Amino acid sequence: MSKLDFWDTHCHLFSSYYPSISDVILDAFKEDVTHFIVSGCDGKSNHEVCELVKQYPSCYGVVGLHPDEADTYMEEDLTFLESCLSNSKIVGIGEIGLDYHYTKENRLKQIELFERQLRLALKYHLPVVIHSREATQDTIDILKKYPVSGIIHSFSGSLEVAKIYIKMGFCLGINGVVTFKNSKLKELLPTIFPSIVLETDSPYLTPHPYRGSQNSPKYVHHIASFIADYLAISLFEVAKVTNQNVYRIFDKLQ
Repeated sequence: MSKLDFWDTHCHLFSSYYPSISDVILDAFKEDVTHFIVSGCDGKSNHEVCELVKQYPSCYGVVGLHPDEADTYMEEDLTFLESCLSNSKIVGIGEIGLDYHYTKENRLKQIELFERQLRLALKYHLPVVIHSREATQDTIDILKKYPVSGIIHSFSGSLEVAKIYIKMGFCLGINGVVTFKNSKLKELLPTIFPSIVLETDSPYLTPHPYRGSQNSPKYVHHIASFIADYLAISLFEVAKVTNQNVYRIFDKLQ
């Protein structure tokens, strides 16, 4: 590899966050971040993902209904989602999963929505991008029922949980959280590094020392540098391992 080349495997490049998507992409290119997987989470953003992947050659997409949508999604949202899956640049289903942080009262609805999308992933032989917040055991129990692979987005769990996901065939999405001073995630890096991918979750989770400003895919380079320094390896090694994982998970990119 003669030139650094990074993927941002999870970002939300939507007009409601960024006045110029083109500028965001150009800024990322300057920092060796050359490919982007834009993640949908509701009906509106899924439509926008499908438009973005047409407009920008460097952008790919995943479409899904986030657990926050469990009480409000319409059947037409799932119908549209399924209609997107034949697009060669829609490479997976996400971001989907469970989130009990704000409420667990709709747990059964969240599980139903999650499982409906996992069934679509099996039907179309697609990977999934999983959002799991304060719902680890339910997430693991449900994934055991569905032989899918994919990415555990914004992983911040224990080493024990990491090993369970990795054994199930998942990669772990590592973003700016690993740079936070109070985060213990970096302590897992020596063990989990072979199974990670890089992401930003832009515009959220801006890495240290840029916290307080809007996140952007360009910061993948900063996250990669943090990992390289912590593990005492080269940036090229971080790019090599994480890129191999991207292509392993997302078959449509082959």
